[in-house]
This record gives sequence, structure tokens and C-alpha cells, in this order.
Amino acid sequence: MRLFILGICGTFMGSLALLAKELGHEVSGCDSNVYPPMSDQLRANGIELMEGYLAAHLQTKPDLVVIGNAMSRGNPVVEAVLNQNISYTSGPQWLAEHVLVNRHVIAVAGTHGKTTTSSMVAWILTQQHDDPGYLIGGVPKNLPASAHLGSSPVFVVEADEYDSAFFDKRSKFIHYHPRTAILNNLEFDHADIFPDLAAIQTQFHYLVRTIPAEGRIIAPATDLNIAESLKKGCWTPVENTADRHTPALWQFALLSDDGSCFDVFYHGQKIARVTWQQSGLHNVHNGLAAIAAAHHVGIDIEQACAALCEFAGVKRRLEQLATVGHISLYDDFAHHPTAIATTLEGLRHKVGAQRILAIIEPRSNTMKTGYHKDLLANSTAHANVSFWLQPTDLGWNLAEALGATDDNTATRVCASVDEIINRVLETAQAGDHIVIMSNGGFGGIHQKLIQALQQQQSSTQYA
Repeated sequence: MRLFILGICGTFMGSLALLAKELGHEVSGCDSNVYPPMSDQLRANGIELMEGYLAAHLQTKPDLVVIGNAMSRGNPVVEAVLNQNISYTSGPQWLAEHVLVNRHVIAVAGTHGKTTTSSMVAWILTQQHDDPGYLIGGVPKNLPASAHLGSSPVFVVEADEYDSAFFDKRSKFIHYHPRTAILNNLEFDHADIFPDLAAIQTQFHYLVRTIPAEGRIIAPATDLNIAESLKKGCWTPVENTADRHTPALWQFALLSDDGSCFDVFYHGQKIARVTWQQSGLHNVHNGLAAIAAAHHVGIDIEQACAALCEFAGVKRRLEQLATVGHISLYDDFAHHPTAIATTLEGLRHKVGAQRILAIIEPRSNTMKTGYHKDLLANSTAHANVSFWLQPTDLGWNLAEALGATDDNTATRVCASVDEIINRVLETAQAGDHIVIMSNGGFGGIHQKLIQALQQQQSSTQYA
């Protein structure tokens, strides 16, 4: 079958394209924002990418068009699909009908940590030679790609609460029918489609309604928003996770402030220790949930912990890109105040008193509404200096929300990527850690900044 995917470079749709290719379909697609790492992964797998949403892309009529949730009516290629009466479906529905049927689905849901946690689960199962299937909304470093059909009955899926398509406003995860569900955390996000937190909680309740009584829900003991969702009705055993100070079936005890070493407890008994490359308390929570999910499908706890010790992380999750002149540069996907704060907190525990410079693009749809603007100033508390891009379409005054003034040297609001780079060059010094945070390409700032730092270093050496 010839499949054409609209929005193919999105993290979910790109992974879905890999599965379709593995099933033997002829796959191509288009997107308006083609950037690594997804674009590189797709091209490496022989999937043709077309720039823009032109009706002309459909001149060679495909058998089926899979429409991403970023597409809306009025888009030229969407209108061409409808006018030409081409068969179409949503990504989640295609996944459910062609991949997830008769599989034991492990779904990882929550506002934060879905990509990392689903990568952890897939890695644990892969290490046990189980050959699981998986679809992850990112590129795990340990695994060959972000998606794989697998030969075992188990399939791990990153379960997003975002809507499925312009013609299906249910959350994606409603399609997946998991037997094991991780509910990592729950906060308000996606202000473009949800009016308030209660609307998201309702979608989580609908997800819970699809989980069988013989299945399992894994959830943090201290997340009140998840607890409220479960109170709406729950027919599945719930296994809670927490630290050693909170009653729960699964517990952890930190052995290092940066989260790089912790003990795992089950039914109050210490079982094993994880010493790994990850940092941050949020990743310890992610890891414990992954261990619990793997245990539900028969993986020994000690083996799961041993696998996590070898977990290398996910691209764009505090991924170190380069070191230039003793300055370390990282890329991170954080775009919500909580994610920004936890990322910087984890790095702070790791680097101690060394300086952290945060560069942030408030790009998400929720950011554009201004819903979280009052939380932004505190989100960078662990950074010494923060540089913010004021997008032209933001719709509200970023400097005012951050309290950025000419006298405030710790918070800088810039009008362009070039201005950010120039200010960073003026500020950065040996031993600094620079973290770039965005859920998009950020105008290619990553490589531009690396090159600028290299040029500065070279000119300093030969001055």
C-alpha cells in the first residue's frame, strides 16, 4: 500500500512512518518544519520527505493518507485529500488497527517524561531479548530507531493526551487500549485544545475506562491530579510509586543528590540498585515507573535495574552536544515551566556551583496563550543567567512576565536568535553549562552557537 503522511516530521508521525515502512508499505510524506533528529532518521530509512503542504504532493494518488493532528481545514493538502476523495485516517487510529491489535500494550501517559519513560521500558525489554515493539516520540540513544514492530506480544507506546486529528478530537491514547498503563504525572498543558485541567482529567478517565481488570495502572502516590482522575472510576489494580518517605508498593531511596544512583524497593524490601548516566529526581521517578511496568510483563526487578544502568537517554533530553573551550552545550526538549525547572534542577545537582546559562524558546501552543507566563520567572531559578526569545507571534510581553529589565542581568529577553548568540558570547566563560530548551528547531541555534563559540575560542587562542 502507498501511504502518504501529513506532518511526517512530528515525533509521533515520524515514528509511525518507520512502522509502516517496516510493515512493507511504500511511505512518503510532507511537513513544513523538517529538522533533525527525525528528518535524519526518516531519510536514513528511505522515506521521502517533501517540504510544505502543497496539493501537488498528491499528484501520484496514494492509497491512504495518514493525517497528523497539526493539520487543519484550509490546509491545501488537506483540502486536496477531501476534494479528491482519497481515503484518510488519523495516526493513532492507523496504529491501533495495523500494529496494536492482539498485542499487550504498555502505554506511557502523563504531562512530562513520556518519551524518556517509554524509552526506558523499551530498553529494559530489549535487554531481556524480548524484541518488543515500540513507538516513541523521540530518538532513544540505545535503540536503533524511535519505532520498531518487534516480534514479541508486547508493544510499548508513548501515549499522548493531545487530540488525534481535526476530525477526531479524542486524545490519542484513547485508541491504544493498554493492558499496562503508566500515568507519570498530570498538569495543565495543550491550552489550544483543552479549556482547563478538568478537561484533561476527563480524557485520562476515558483512558482508564479502556484498561482491563486484569491489567495494571502505575501512578505516583503523590500526584493529586491523577488521584482525582482515578476517583472518577477505576476498575484496574493500581501500583503506586514514591520515595521512601511515602507509603507505596514501589519506592526509591536516593544515594546521590543528582539522581545518578538510587536503590529500588518493592513491598518495602530493597531489591536492587541503579547507577546510571541520567540525572534529576524526575528521571528517578521515570525509572521506577519503567521498572514497575516491565515487572508487570514478567521482567525480574534486578534485571530491569541492571538494564537501566546501561540506559543512555534520549536525544534532546539534556543531550550534551559539544564542549567548546571548557563550555558544555546541551539540547533539551523542555517547553513547560515544570519541565524547564526539573531539567535545570537536575543539572544543578550534577554540576554543583558551576554556572548554568539557560536559553529558552517559549514556542508551544500553551505558551502562546500566556497560561503559564506567571510561572516562567521561577522556572529558571537554578540557572545563573537565562536568555529568552520573544517570538513575533507570542501575543504577550515576555519581558514583563519575567521581570526582565535593563538592571536585571540574570534574565535577558532577545528579539532574535542572533541577538541571543551575541549575548551568550559576551557572557559565557570556561566551566559554564549552556542549556538550549525548545520543542522545535529554534532557528538552528544549536549549531550556530557551537560554531560561534568555536570561532571565539579560535580567535582567543591566536590573538
